Amino acid sequence: MRYTKGSVKRIFILKFDDGDVMIDEISKFASKEKIETAVFVFLGALKKGDIVTGPKKPIIPPEPNWKKFTNAWEAMGVGTIFTNRSGPQIHIHTSMGQKDKVLTGCVRKRSSVFLVIEAVVFEITGAKASKDLDPKTGLNILKIL
Repeated sequence: MRYTKGSVKRIFILKFDDGDVMIDEISKFASKEKIETAVFVFLGALKKGDIVTGPKKPIIPPEPNWKKFTNAWEAMGVGTIFTNRSGPQIHIHTSMGQKDKVLTGCVRKRSSVFLVIEAVVFEITGAKASKDLDPKTGLNILKIL
């Protein structure tokens, strides 16, 4: 295990509207505010999109188990923002429910908001971390600098 230390710099409250693509909006926000490192929590609902619910088998590199969802799911989750030379790298995990079904996984692609999502973003300063493509796993992995 490796680690780095930082402090909370700024706190933002975000409101996503119906149809917003969550990853795109967070990326634009992070670029506009020049956020390099942050963690966020959110709650609300996701209308449709894609999540990865773990690997198909526990091998490296992993093959993702993709699940599409539609028809609006209640959602809550957590995410991180780490910026590298390519821009903000957004990583979101959520647990979602609809009727008696539950999905938990990593939000991907163009997953969109239903009605509203509220989020609180905690910007971190002083931490030495980034995300870059790891050749061994093929994933965008956290690097402690």
